[in-house]
Amino acid sequence: MSEFLPTCSLRNNASVNLYDKPFGYLQVMSFFASAQHEKERLQYFASPDGRDDLYQYNQKERRTVLEVLEDFPSVQMPFEWLVQLVPPLKPRAFSISSSNSAHPNQVHLTVNVVSWTTPFKRKRTGLCSAWLAGLDPQINPGVNVPAWFHKGSLPPPPPSLPLILVGPGTGCAPFRGFVEERALQSKSGPTAPVLFFFGCRNEANDFLYKDFWLSHSRNGGVLSEDRGGGFYVAFSRDQPTKVYVQHKIREYSTKVWSLLSEGAAIYIAGSSTKMPADVLSAFEEIISKESGVPRETAIAWLRALEKAGKYRVEAWA
Repeated sequence: MSEFLPTCSLRNNASVNLYDKPFGYLQVMSFFASAQHEKERLQYFASPDGRDDLYQYNQKERRTVLEVLEDFPSVQMPFEWLVQLVPPLKPRAFSISSSNSAHPNQVHLTVNVVSWTTPFKRKRTGLCSAWLAGLDPQINPGVNVPAWFHKGSLPPPPPSLPLILVGPGTGCAPFRGFVEERALQSKSGPTAPVLFFFGCRNEANDFLYKDFWLSHSRNGGVLSEDRGGGFYVAFSRDQPTKVYVQHKIREYSTKVWSLLSEGAAIYIAGSSTKMPADVLSAFEEIISKESGVPRETAIAWLRALEKAGKYRVEAWA
């Protein structure tokens, strides 16, 4: 699911960075600078020789357009030039974290509010996530969030398909919907086991949907061990040695292999940095160890699983 913000302010939103090709933008700014030293500085930033200094000035600080204009007060750029040069806001994509069957006419999202501090101690927040977090339907009951839907890379599985889910952090979002859907399906017929590996930094601060997961992992719920599944969490910062989802997957290698032997599908969601590769390596190791085949055979086995549509990854930066 993606959405765009219908309005924006220059102070918070219109960031100029290397990805948005600021060289031409700064070159145009130099044409409207009346102070010679500012004109020369802008031209230097826009030149190949100034690339490294521009990176330090702009990219590392993620300066907004207004902050750049404040740093060069002699620049008197006509508004029509400004709106043409400022890059448009990019759409934000989020996985739907609810089942349509459980919540008709609703769409739930799991959004991490992005915030960080720059090298010069400027406080920054993510544009879309901070905007969404600031919405209060009680104060603004008529607020609209323009949105549209795109087909995702994790299709809803049939109730007969065993599942191994890996979703650290906000990667748990689509699997909340999966579990809600399977819980409803289990009321009208048999369903296959679901094994879910979740991960976060701290149990006290980052355990998203804690009560939801725990309720479905007990008393015969769809994530319960009684029904052949399980719910296992890696708290990476709650002990001296960091523990991630791939470590938990290896810890329960026998159960993982048992479900894979029964035809389970593997669904992975979350950060696109190291996690997907680390998790893939864990599955390769488990298949090789538990089945007694060489690592190369395990790799080929997983490739065949992916080709059959039963190894799927939805990852984002």
